[in-house]
Amino acid sequence: MKSLKEIMSGPAISGYTGSANTRDMVATEIEHRWGKAEVKRYDAERNCLTFSRWLSLGYAPRKGEKAIRSVTYLEQKDAQGNVIKTIPRSVFLFYVKQVEARKEKV
Repeated sequence: MKSLKEIMSGPAISGYTGSANTRDMVATEIEHRWGKAEVKRYDAERNCLTFSRWLSLGYAPRKGEKAIRSVTYLEQKDAQGNVIKTIPRSVFLFYVKQVEARKEKV
């Protein structure tokens, strides 16, 4: 299992696609919960991940932690590749301050 420091300094591991609106939405919630200093540490590609992604890295949200809600948009296309409609999909993220190393069951 990698340490949190190794995860933060490594390659991008989230599904973040570069949307400024999504980044701002999550940054606003981080500022509300932990203050402006944490917004400077926020990296959408490395330290704000889904529950399942944290589990795959050997970490889990602490009991009682509430997810940060974000939105991503899926595009439905026709046979020619034209976008027919855009479907909003909720994504629930956990910031690095909300997780801890998983305890293995014996």
